[in-house]
Amino acid sequence: MIISQILNNNVAIVKKGSNSQTRGNEIIVYSKGVAFKHKAGDTIAETEIQKTYVLDSHDKLEHFSYLLSNTTDEYLQIVTKTIEYGEKVIKKDVSDYLYLALLDHIDFAIKRLEKDQIVKSPLDWEVRKFYPDHYKIGLYAVGLIEEATGKACPNEEAVSIALHFINLQAKGSEDDSMMRMMEAVRNILSIIKYHFRLDFEEESINYIRLVTHLQYFIVRMFKNEVFASNETELNRQIRKLYPDAYSCVNKIRVYVRDTFGKDLSEDEEAYLMLHIQRVAKREEEK
Repeated sequence: MIISQILNNNVAIVKKGSNSQTRGNEIIVYSKGVAFKHKAGDTIAETEIQKTYVLDSHDKLEHFSYLLSNTTDEYLQIVTKTIEYGEKVIKKDVSDYLYLALLDHIDFAIKRLEKDQIVKSPLDWEVRKFYPDHYKIGLYAVGLIEEATGKACPNEEAVSIALHFINLQAKGSEDDSMMRMMEAVRNILSIIKYHFRLDFEEESINYIRLVTHLQYFIVRMFKNEVFASNETELNRQIRKLYPDAYSCVNKIRVYVRDTFGKDLSEDEEAYLMLHIQRVAKREEEK
């Protein structure tokens, strides 16, 4: 392999073939002290290489090259250790593209940490509940970040890191559906939040019941299962008792219809109003 560019002390771009004009045969390699042992144009033996990164496009290779040129070996080790741990947890090999995505994320996360900027993930509750193994990977990465920076890193960052592993696995229909369901729950919660102009108490029993109901509702919708017992009179009474909750449910109805092409049954509507009213009433009483 011929070194075409040294990126930092330990990382270089090499050409696998003898044709130096071919861009498609470039890969990135990690070799401890490569900058001190070699220079551009030198040949490097495969036995000297500790890690190889193969990306499927030149744009990704250039992006990764830029990141590696402007990062430290310590940050790269955080990424490498996180991915090695993640592969053991999910029992699956990941693509080299995850090194690029995770290095980009962690580099930015550490910069935010230095400025005391915390970004809360809107999928925090859902990731912890539905993807505990992936969340464990995120917590492991947070521990590495804290060790490297000497600063406390919020667990919200673990959710964001976990999402990289979830998204990587979301190529199968089951994982893709779960991501869509999580997104739907989040969007419906946002509709409720902004309709009533409230902040949820996420540890409250009423909030947990609402989220659980939404999750089952979304699952039924994805499976084309309609919950209906034709309790029209009950629905009518709840509308009269809780007109603001009914107004909110109408907004949810529009979202569901526009996004999924489905409508709410009277029973789904009634139970949604009850759950929403409980949460809104408790928040308003504070």
